[in-house]
Amino acid sequence: MSYRRTRQGEVQAIRTKYPSKIPVIVERFDQELSLPHLQKSKFLVPQELSMSQLITVVRNRLRLSSTQAIFLIVNNRSMASLSKTVHEVYREYHDPDGFLYLSYASQEAFGSDWVT
Repeated sequence: MSYRRTRQGEVQAIRTKYPSKIPVIVERFDQELSLPHLQKSKFLVPQELSMSQLITVVRNRLRLSSTQAIFLIVNNRSMASLSKTVHEVYREYHDPDGFLYLSYASQEAFGSDWVT
């Protein structure tokens, strides 16, 4: 419970200082085996950035080749439309602690039993 309060305080401070930015946590999907972990998982993203652009940012941070495919999963449940802005996805899916949680996985994992 105190962990959530700590995160809520962190988000409040971020949103006060940067009201046009969205606090996002991006982590490797639990069952992902081929993609590396990000060195930094917390991002402060411009709200007008599209999900497609965010994938590009994540790809660059992971230093993936152009042949490696990834997709982002929102709250370990579903994929957001790539044409939506981060703000639109945040409004719909943000956690009560104030962060938007995204996981990344390789294309090979798509269609497996773990995607619902």
